[in-house]
Amino acid sequence: MPLNLDTYLGVSAQALKVQSQRMEVLADNLANVDTPNYKARDIDFKAALAQAGSPDAPLALTTTTSGQVGGAAASGDPDISGALKYRVPLAPSLDGNTVDAQMEQAAFADITVRYQATLTFLNSRLKNLLTAITGQ
Repeated sequence: MPLNLDTYLGVSAQALKVQSQRMEVLADNLANVDTPNYKARDIDFKAALAQAGSPDAPLALTTTTSGQVGGAAASGDPDISGALKYRVPLAPSLDGNTVDAQMEQAAFADITVRYQATLTFLNSRLKNLLTAITGQ
């Protein structure tokens, strides 16, 4: 009986990719905490995971203006453009920046813990598979 590795690992592989992309977005927010008119963004994890898990999810890179670089996304990378949202600030600054450094740091710490938990789960699943294959 053949084993489908995607079925065995479940949604965890896609979750790891989406979590990684969310960490990048949060890191961008933190890097631009002092940039005037920068709008903080975040990924709706449930929407992104649903997009990544659907078989007809688009893999093409979407652009918002003609001046942006276009092209295909890396193979297997989910397109999270539909799940990327602007964050509503609790207290917007006078220069138009909507990044709240403490909120971004807390979100980054949370996603880091979730990413590590997903890695630990995937590691245990792969160790179980290796044990079943080698019989030890």
